[in-house]
Amino acid sequence: MAVKQTAGRDALGEFAPKFAELNDEVLFGQVWSREDKLSLRDRSLVTVVALMAQGLTDSSFRYHLTAAKNNGITRTEIAEILTHAAFYVGWPKAWAAFRMAKEVWAEDAAEDAKAKHQSEMVFPIGASNDGFAQYFSGKSYLAPLSTAQVGIYNVTFEPGCRNNWHIHHASKGGGQLLICTAGEGWYQEEGKPAVSLTPGMVVTIPAGVKHWHGAKANSWFSHIAVEVPGENTRNEWCEPVSDEDYAKLG
Repeated sequence: MAVKQTAGRDALGEFAPKFAELNDEVLFGQVWSREDKLSLRDRSLVTVVALMAQGLTDSSFRYHLTAAKNNGITRTEIAEILTHAAFYVGWPKAWAAFRMAKEVWAEDAAEDAKAKHQSEMVFPIGASNDGFAQYFSGKSYLAPLSTAQVGIYNVTFEPGCRNNWHIHHASKGGGQLLICTAGEGWYQEEGKPAVSLTPGMVVTIPAGVKHWHGAKANSWFSHIAVEVPGENTRNEWCEPVSDEDYAKLG
């Protein structure tokens, strides 16, 4: 259903009231509302291509791109629409349109990457890791797999995300096991080079060792974290891994 439009009145109601009326009541109130003749999705498609053909990649173009997204046009479809239109309206106009469309569908791109990562492993990504967010640089997710005997969690890092330096303390036993399940990441102990992590690798972290782990800059990464039983166990969270040191890893 078409949304009632007031942009004309808001911007030009006093200066050009008739134009504002035609914009809000006729164009958007009548033409866009004739969904029995042409759906909102298809009207968005036509409008985006018409504006692109004129080279109008201004705020009105962004508005209609957003409307197209809200009316059901996917990121894959808008890319195909603009590519097809480029051969008829001109390559420079397509470049300008793509720059704005990429921004409008940016959130969808992130969701697509997350879905692709999920498809690469059998364990769930889980919910946003809000409880430990203060100890992470970037966005992470946590999926508890079992807490009955030992704590077993699937931890997922968005690209560039890593946890702070930290230590698993215990007077006896303790520590942690990491089992890499999807994507690519890093593990580093204090005073040692970082180790590249890929699916299938297992990292044994003794109690008392200062370390950090997380995703590579351009890859999602997941690992299962297993809490090794011990006595008087506790975690000590330390300083973040600096952007400068992280960037050196490549």
